Amino acid sequence: MRDFIVVAKFTAKEMLKRKSFLISNLIILILIVVGFNVPNIIEKFKGSDEIEAEKILIVDKDNLYGESLKSINEIGLETKFEFKNEEVSVETAKKLVQDENYNGVILIDNLGERPYFQYVVESLTNSGEIEQLTQILDSAYTNLKLMNMGLTQEQLIEINEHVEMQVIQIEEDNFPMTLITMFASIVLFYAIYFCAYQVSTSITTEKTSKIMETLVTSCKPRTIVLGKTAGIGVVGLLQVIAIIVTAVISYKLFLPENILEGIFDISKITPQFIFVVLVYFILGYILYALLYALTGSTVSKPEDVQSANSPVAFVAVIGFYLAYFSMMNPESSLNKFASILPVSSPFSMPFRFVNEGNVWGDFAISIGVLVLTIVLVAKIAIKIYSSAILHYGTKLSLKDLFNFYKQK
Repeated sequence: MRDFIVVAKFTAKEMLKRKSFLISNLIILILIVVGFNVPNIIEKFKGSDEIEAEKILIVDKDNLYGESLKSINEIGLETKFEFKNEEVSVETAKKLVQDENYNGVILIDNLGERPYFQYVVESLTNSGEIEQLTQILDSAYTNLKLMNMGLTQEQLIEINEHVEMQVIQIEEDNFPMTLITMFASIVLFYAIYFCAYQVSTSITTEKTSKIMETLVTSCKPRTIVLGKTAGIGVVGLLQVIAIIVTAVISYKLFLPENILEGIFDISKITPQFIFVVLVYFILGYILYALLYALTGSTVSKPEDVQSANSPVAFVAVIGFYLAYFSMMNPESSLNKFASILPVSSPFSMPFRFVNEGNVWGDFAISIGVLVLTIVLVAKIAIKIYSSAILHYGTKLSLKDLFNFYKQK
């Protein structure tokens, strides 16, 4: 146990001393803080360069609307309206728009039964804009006619009162939570992959610097494998905690309160969910770290690490995409399969836990399968590691690894 702690502490210290590790984590934390400040940055730029409200001129040459149009500015629209009761030609209206006096000009003509509108605008970028203007002018004209028929202002308000509608949704919309859990799975995948990858890098580096020979003479190979896995795992866990704490503090300090309401149900982020994520981070990391420890012991040069790790990286990517596709189609049988398969369960099961709720039975099965897989991989990795760790020269083939495993 003492040797295990010594190896773990040594590995963790070496990891924390790396400038690349410190700089990359600092950049990540800075990006998180900046990301949470994006709304404030946008608002600041808006404040320093405010855009003037659009102005639209309404020309009612025959005064068909009387004074009723002037109440449009009281509705609370962003557009400001001005009014004229004089003759304005289409050519004059075009010039007013081109000279940027107005964003648009509405010419009202009297055709007898109903007024006729001409809307002069440089470019109609939003089709909903003309629909809104038509609705406003049509409603104002209808109200004017009703008032001329003797209806009071109170009766007009009663006629124009909007109908209230309550939407009762039978099935809960989980799409916002799907996005959140998908993002959480990406973070989890990054954390597990990055930390586990460091195990193989650490082993290969120490083989190159001959430190491994000293370790092997003082510690058992099993102690080295497990100690390195634990040391880098603790550093990785601290890294994830630092990211989460920075995100929470940035959210509290820089974003408006309750901004996430309506986006996703924050009540689903329960202590049980955090426990599930933590368990799968630890177990998922151990599984991939042992696989990377195995591949790291098969090479002697740091430049060969990436090619040696390719099979494990391929398996990790398959596991992540299995979880991704199951998230996109939660009702499929692939969802349950991905949450139990060891290579994908660390990324898939937290999603099921949030969206399906009571899945403790599948959770227990998933954990059991994952633990059994870790034990099996650990046995194989330690056995091959013990024989291959002092191998120098060319990268070992699958046949060599199989022969190492058969050795006593």
